[in-house]
Amino acid sequence: MSHTQKNKTQLLARVRRLKGQLEAVERQLEAEAPCAEVLNLVASIRGAANGLTLELIEGHMQEHVISPLSPGNETSAAGAEELMSVIRRYLK
Repeated sequence: MSHTQKNKTQLLARVRRLKGQLEAVERQLEAEAPCAEVLNLVASIRGAANGLTLELIEGHMQEHVISPLSPGNETSAAGAEELMSVIRRYLK
């Protein structure tokens, strides 16, 4: 079973939150809300999209990069974990 299938409910919840946030921006723009309010909403969308991206990348790395590594290939597994650490910091 794929990591996206295992975490389907959680991933879909994130996508639905993003959809709601985008709709809120649309409503604010239609209502001619102050630009600072719209910018704050857009910033929250960016954070939510980064969170979704991170979750998908982590799942992919765990299932398709780290797990398939055969015993004795600890260097590659450690490298993959280091990469995930860097990606986590970058996307936050």
